[in-house]
Amino acid sequence: MFRITKEFHFSASHQLTHLPADHQCARLHGHNYIVEVELSADELDENGFVRDYHELAPLKRYIDERFDHRHLNDVLGHDRVTSEWLAKHFFDWCKQRLPETSAVRVSETPKTWAEYRP
Repeated sequence: MFRITKEFHFSASHQLTHLPADHQCARLHGHNYIVEVELSADELDENGFVRDYHELAPLKRYIDERFDHRHLNDVLGHDRVTSEWLAKHFFDWCKQRLPETSAVRVSETPKTWAEYRP
């Protein structure tokens, strides 16, 4: 199995209003997010790639236009915008456009990652 990954970065705010008021994530706050997309294939294409990295440009545009410097609760229309949920959201978006998508990881801090891998 061949695997490639690419990182995308954005900054955004969110608020987990369903949590108790004394929970730090219940307050409005922001993160410098990292989204890492993994693509996998049993065989390489005629150019020796799983997929050309340039073909991931639509994901960069999607993140830059829809997520960067936004309030994620407003963008996604709910109050449970966790790293886990974002990983699943970006996985679904990528899988529709890039069938080789095998996992997506999202980081909110340098020490934490959430991953969605079916």
